[in-house]
Amino acid sequence: MDLEDQENVSRLAEGSATDDMVVILGQPDAGSAGLFAETVTRGDPTWAGPLAGVPLGLPVYHILDPEIKEQMDTELYQEHVGLMELTADVDDILRWVKHYRDGGE
Repeated sequence: MDLEDQENVSRLAEGSATDDMVVILGQPDAGSAGLFAETVTRGDPTWAGPLAGVPLGLPVYHILDPEIKEQMDTELYQEHVGLMELTADVDDILRWVKHYRDGGE
């Protein structure tokens, strides 16, 4: 998550109740998905961006999560996400995102 994305998330979280926010990630690998999930839940672990030390505690999901997939139009999902679903290590990605969504301990 680059510094601009962190700034945007921070600004949105300040401007509204975070109870109404959900972060949906789309990274193609578990490492980056886990890092981004940690950033929006516990704060930037690299201490380099606007979310350093800022635990927003936002609920975070990945676009490959069945809970997200079932809410999307099937054709659009296949067009935009289908290839990633076939090539990515979906279980590992979902495991890391869930780890941070559930508190990251």
